[in-house]
Formats: sequence, structure tokens, C-alpha cells
Amino acid sequence: MDPRHIAIGIPEGLKFSDLKLARDPATGDVSFDVAVIERICEANGLPSDYFMIRPEDALSGLLTSWYRAHIAGGGEPDAVQEDLIAEAREEDAHGGGLSYQPGSA
Repeated sequence: MDPRHIAIGIPEGLKFSDLKLARDPATGDVSFDVAVIERICEANGLPSDYFMIRPEDALSGLLTSWYRAHIAGGGEPDAVQEDLIAEAREEDAHGGGLSYQPGSA
């Protein structure tokens, strides 16, 4: 199995809104309920910190895929996730962005 691409299932009853995505307007920092990510990891037989110890693209990919499925299933748009998707598109259009590990910028 390619470790960069694994199939992840979202546990029954878990909604995208359970993440409680938020963004600090002053810093742009994104926050969310880590327990939701831990629950997804545990339901898929992964260590609870699986996405927290990997590069941010891993968690971003999970959230983006989950959000797409959420919207396709008739779910309500999430303003923070929409903003993050728009930012990623803008970065991609201009050759990518810069991303630093915490404490190393």
C-alpha cells in the first residue's frame, strides 16, 4: 500500500461541522476539534496522532476530501474550509506557497 494514499472512512454519525473549524481573524491560524481527527484515526485502525505527526498536507487532504464528500451529499458549506480551498487554489495558481514546520519560520 502506498503510504501517501490510504483509504479513510468517516465514522457513522460524524459530521464535518463536528470539526468546529475556526480561524483567528488576526493571525489567520486555523483551529479545530482534534478529538474528531483522533476518532477518525481510531475508527480506521490508525494511531490517534496519525495526521498530527505528518506534514500538514496529510491533514489538509483528509479535510478537503471529507469536505467534498460532505458537500456532494448535500451538506452545508463551511466558510473556513471554503476559504482554505480558495487559498490553496490561489497558491497553486502562483506556483505554490510556503509552509514551515511550527517554530521554524
